[in-house]
Amino acid sequence: MKPKRTVLCVDENEQSLSHRKIVLETRGYRVAAFSRGEDAWQRFVEGGIDLVIADMSIPGLDGPELIAKIKEASPSTPAILIASKVRILDHGSQADVFLTKGMYSPADLLERVRLLLTRKRGPKRMQQRPTPATDRVVVA
Repeated sequence: MKPKRTVLCVDENEQSLSHRKIVLETRGYRVAAFSRGEDAWQRFVEGGIDLVIADMSIPGLDGPELIAKIKEASPSTPAILIASKVRILDHGSQADVFLTKGMYSPADLLERVRLLLTRKRGPKRMQQRPTPATDRVVVA
């Protein structure tokens, strides 16, 4: 059985946060959910976070700032930023994926999470099977 991955979700909208948490947990992910950027950062520092999903507008440390801090501490941690179309274009971010509020399905979110976690882990290694020709030792 594969170990569960932990996703850090941050959104000030409790309904959106709860919905994302349910969607991810039903697919076997552990979810650490927070409504404030500072609280999410503290949880990230504790370790064990595999992926971050942050809303653009969260109180205090906003989504892009939180992602920038996380990327500075751990460049390989994948991050998804959720925002309105206009706000994404106005703000530079280090997020790996941008999703537009209300314009993505739960299946799309799950697929993006799966792809980012696969990329973080790296491709599966092919097991090399010895061939009869390489097993022989030739003594001259």
